[in-house]
Amino acid sequence: MNALVIDPINWIDVGAVTDVPLRGARRVPTPKGDVAVFRTGDNQLYALLDRCPHKDGPLSQGIIHGRAVTCPLHAWNIDLATGEPMGADAGKGCTPVVPLEVRDGRILLGQV
Repeated sequence: MNALVIDPINWIDVGAVTDVPLRGARRVPTPKGDVAVFRTGDNQLYALLDRCPHKDGPLSQGIIHGRAVTCPLHAWNIDLATGEPMGADAGKGCTPVVPLEVRDGRILLGQV
């Protein structure tokens, strides 16, 4: 997915909702680091910086389950809505959440 600026102040169009498969993710490069856009099984969309707070693992390559993603490096579960680790790893860091909006079937990210 290539970023196309549609509003230089607030939002960047990064593709169609259908570009992200159910229970899947897509990586979007930005000047301040990659962003992972996730689509859950119930069709909810979330965006986080694409790095686990533990060892910077690529969350876009993790497994999406419910409203969480499991980091592929060390199996930390990250809440997609908050970027916070879950379970035994709670409180050990946070992955920044990126503002996301859907307009007319397009995914818009707030500038990172």
